[in-house]
Amino acid sequence: MRAAEIRAAGAPPVVTDRTAPDPGPGQVAVSVTAAPVSPLDLLCASGTSYFGLPDLPYVPGVQGVGVLTRPTPTEPAGTPVWFATTAGMRPGDGSMAEHAVIAPADLVVLPAGADHALVAALGLSAVAAWMCLTGKGNLVPGETVLVLGAGGVVGQSAVQLARVAGAGHVIACARSDTALERARRLGADSVVRLTGSPAERLGDVPVDLVIDPVGGLPAAAALRTLRPGGRLVNLGGAAGDEFPVSSAVLRSRSLHIHGYTNNELDTDRRREALLTVVKHAIAGELTVDHERVPLADAGAAWTRPGRIVLVP
Repeated sequence: MRAAEIRAAGAPPVVTDRTAPDPGPGQVAVSVTAAPVSPLDLLCASGTSYFGLPDLPYVPGVQGVGVLTRPTPTEPAGTPVWFATTAGMRPGDGSMAEHAVIAPADLVVLPAGADHALVAALGLSAVAAWMCLTGKGNLVPGETVLVLGAGGVVGQSAVQLARVAGAGHVIACARSDTALERARRLGADSVVRLTGSPAERLGDVPVDLVIDPVGGLPAAAALRTLRPGGRLVNLGGAAGDEFPVSSAVLRSRSLHIHGYTNNELDTDRRREALLTVVKHAIAGELTVDHERVPLADAGAAWTRPGRIVLVP
């Protein structure tokens, strides 16, 4: 089979021929139809993540979409599935190949009509957006939501899912006019272009919930927009790993700051969230910009901007 292979930490993958994996006890065989290149894949392959240097060589890809190549006790061959792997975090291979073997607990059977490449593009990024809104963020219908980093996959998903979850007003923040125009198309009620001083750009718009995949100065500015009792949920640090927090602002408004990672989800909660995301995608309520790239071009597309989905 053809597979993308990480041979050196920090280097792009090399597409090569490998023997197709044979499922062992407690594993399921999947024929891969779509595998996204996510920030977690890049981080793990860099060798600088808190998981440490991965065992080399390995096939990257912490998630993917495919079909069962063999029947299981509950599903026939050809059943469409989404799946997760621990590639780059633990020894073993991931989704960026023509075939993969997966633990049954890491499979989610997809409903008919799901677009495999779109599901792969959304995947765990959209799951994170949904859980930040409805789990950590405890969004109440009618509330105002501010989404930082609205140009990324998490941000694009959060803008749309905030509307689905009943937000009364959705504000999208991004640095480019292209991202802000897209956010409006995706349902944002208003947009803020973050240039110069973030605090000045955000102004005094009262907000109930901030979804923050960027951290840094934008997060610090967003805190000051929160109403008393407002919440900020951080799930990334693209703009800075740290941001200043005023004790006076926190205490005077009794604000709440939460951290989120998909790693805190057990398989049942992850399955439920993933299927919710897929349901809204099938209904036309959720999409994300993505580029389908042949698996053979994985090396050239490895660090390309935007969400890349490798198609074997």
